[in-house]
Amino acid sequence: MSYQQTVEKWLVFDNLEPELKEQLSEISQDEKRLEDAFYKELEFGTGGMRGEIGAGTNRMNTYTVRKASQGVADYVKSAGLEAMKKGIVIAFDSRRKSLEFTREAASTFARNGIQAYVYEVPRTTPQLSYSVRELGAYMGIVVTASHNPPEYNGYKVYGQDGSQLNLEDAKSVISYVQRVGNELAIEAGNYEELVQSGMIQVIGSRLDKAYLELVESIQFHGETSGKENVTAVFSPLHGASGSTIRKLMTKTGYTNFTYVEEQMEPNGEFPTLKSPNPEEADAFELAKKQGKETAADILITADPDGDRVGVAVQKGADYVLLTGNQTGAILIEYLLTQLKEKQQLPKNGRVFKTIVTSDLGRVIAEFHGVSSEDVLTGFKFIGEKIQQYEQSKEYEFLFGYEESYGYLIKPFVRDKDAIQAILAITEAASFYKAQGKTLLNVLHDLYERHGYYFEGLVSVTKKGADGARDIQSLLTNLRSQPLTEIAGIAISSQEDYLTQTRSFVDDRNDEKMILPQANVLKYFLVDGSWVCVRPSGTEPKIKYYIGVTSATEVDSQEKLKEIKTQFTAQMDKRFSL
Repeated sequence: MSYQQTVEKWLVFDNLEPELKEQLSEISQDEKRLEDAFYKELEFGTGGMRGEIGAGTNRMNTYTVRKASQGVADYVKSAGLEAMKKGIVIAFDSRRKSLEFTREAASTFARNGIQAYVYEVPRTTPQLSYSVRELGAYMGIVVTASHNPPEYNGYKVYGQDGSQLNLEDAKSVISYVQRVGNELAIEAGNYEELVQSGMIQVIGSRLDKAYLELVESIQFHGETSGKENVTAVFSPLHGASGSTIRKLMTKTGYTNFTYVEEQMEPNGEFPTLKSPNPEEADAFELAKKQGKETAADILITADPDGDRVGVAVQKGADYVLLTGNQTGAILIEYLLTQLKEKQQLPKNGRVFKTIVTSDLGRVIAEFHGVSSEDVLTGFKFIGEKIQQYEQSKEYEFLFGYEESYGYLIKPFVRDKDAIQAILAITEAASFYKAQGKTLLNVLHDLYERHGYYFEGLVSVTKKGADGARDIQSLLTNLRSQPLTEIAGIAISSQEDYLTQTRSFVDDRNDEKMILPQANVLKYFLVDGSWVCVRPSGTEPKIKYYIGVTSATEVDSQEKLKEIKTQFTAQMDKRFSL
């Protein structure tokens, strides 16, 4: 069916929601906007789906959420009555229509005879992960678009271990979603009646205390004395984590932990922000202002669904933003030294990171006698490893992280957990301050000991159908015409995660890689640098990740700048081919 036929199907649908009918009318004379809204179905990928809110099959709306939920329901039903009884837990953050989409999903599950558990006020993604495990549910859903602009929302899917679905299960769910057919023909459930029947149970606040008690358990210094020495400012960026962090930091005794009150309430319009993304300096504007007024040691922000966290450290009269890699390195150093001190470091402990995350974390772990393991980009692959080693007992999980500001300390959650990370980084700041050090001092010491590992990221946005074709064309081109050098530095080897092959420029034979398939290429240069090319799984972007190392800060800075500039130019030329 052409997109024009799909548009017509929506136009003649009598029961189309008035709001969507009005939006469709607005874009009906704009062929480009119509095509973008209907040229494909909003992709339900291995992590779920994410897109702009609005009318169309390529948008987040009642009908696409209902279709996705029907596919998930069919998947659960195929697993049998026990899976249906275990049910599905649903949480959401502060975004537009999140509550409506949550109720739509719950109604669809319940109408299919599947028990649904629902949070009716915003809760964080890590609490959803915990809730799936605590309630013994078969699956979980989070309605969120993380740090995307206000016009986006999404739908993330979790398995019964509390981790995002592994690739095999995700592919099975995708196949069920694809079989659903006409999204307009799916019968709606009556939410209120299904609540009355008990098929939908509202969770309320009954799991909040238990989750917070587990978060408290990550502390090495639970005593409250001395905690007043660190001063911090926190903002949830109008997201779901504000009330949780306020309760946690009060309970753990951090009396000089203050809040950006203008951003504490959930608000999907993000009225005080350009972007609710803790990776960006703009997200710290109000926190920085308050930090200067209170002479705060650190500033902390969390993204709207409370799974990622950004940190800034006081330096003179201003603040320096840490990258995700730098925060990860500090946390690894702190956690491993504390475990050593308390003689709690297991012999088979292991740290996990993604293939686009800095090698500094691996080097720090090795320095402390701890092994590390790389996984594909996406925290679900860390969650998968936790489950694997929990069963085999081969390794014990100590820490997992990724460069995009996601960290996990204890695996009662199986996804990134900003709540745990905020408590850990605050405790680390307090611990080092008692020694007369800032977190920047700690980071400098790590660089001096291990080398200056610097990283960079270039994101190239390619929207719409044309953009998707451009991104695929670039990756095809890179495989058919392989690179031999980057910024004048020869490539020593290449990893292709689609063919699962590691190839070398010398006479060595190709090697088979054991990681799952992914449309990603990684290049290793003869000087120890690396570059990775990866399409975003959640945004219309192609990303270039870069890592360099050298003995001095200046050398690493210059090398990173040169590779970033020249590689981006190389790729721009390839796009034009």
